[in-house]
Amino acid sequence: MMDSEGSALTNSKEYLSNDITATSGKHYLCGYCAAFTNIAVTFPIQKVLFRQQLYGLKTKDAVHQLQKDGIRNLYRGILPPLMQKTTTLALMFGLYEDFSSLLHSHTSAPELLTRSMAAVLAGTTEAVLTPFERVQTLLQDYKHHDKFTNTYQAFKVLKVYGMREYYRGLVPILLRNGPSNALFFGLRGPIKQCLPEATSYSTHLVNDFICGGLLGAMLGFLFFPVNVVKTRMQAQIGGEFQSFSKVFVKIWLERDRKLIHLFRGAHLNYHRSVLSWGIINATYEFLLKLL
Repeated sequence: MMDSEGSALTNSKEYLSNDITATSGKHYLCGYCAAFTNIAVTFPIQKVLFRQQLYGLKTKDAVHQLQKDGIRNLYRGILPPLMQKTTTLALMFGLYEDFSSLLHSHTSAPELLTRSMAAVLAGTTEAVLTPFERVQTLLQDYKHHDKFTNTYQAFKVLKVYGMREYYRGLVPILLRNGPSNALFFGLRGPIKQCLPEATSYSTHLVNDFICGGLLGAMLGFLFFPVNVVKTRMQAQIGGEFQSFSKVFVKIWLERDRKLIHLFRGAHLNYHRSVLSWGIINATYEFLLKLL
């Protein structure tokens, strides 16, 4: 009788472990697919925004600059964000669920605290992929068009300067990832509850799009200056590794100490984020229901 009960308990634990692993894998896969869909749709908008962040251009001037580059260069640099974003969002959603389960089972802290901590840990882990974001910055900057023509060449050029060069701009990425993840996962549920009740797959999809879009736009605007500093830091190859504060002050002075100039491109980022995070959240939730 004892052997039978012990065997049943062991089988139950193994089943639970396999079930958790399968569920966790589903979150990674859905995050990956959501990111792929988003990048394919929004990359040209992101490229306009990038030029505004780096050079402080008006939207019209940034678009004109891309037109001069030609259609052939429109999707130049898409491979690094495709590789980085698909992996990043897979980690963001998957690790958030894994860390949440881990902290919940090993601590007695309130769920809000464990969920927030899980989001920060997931965001911090994502920073391992900084080299892809670094190379994307270099490939999108027209000043480097003559130095390399693809992702492999960019990685090869950076190799000469050592491993540290791949992680230039790591500090602003860490300042952005953890807090933004905590806010995204913490507010996603409450915002969706404020929307009209969904009664079909299509209305669920619309609600998820609105929820993700609003959150993405809000967080994109909130962390926009951090991304401006990150872009400036990562556009440099070699030379001194300047601190976040030093680069921020330099940009502040260049832009006549006006806050509105620091947020140049923020309006486009707002609209891009509504579309981008709307697609991500809606695709993620849709696939999660299918699998």
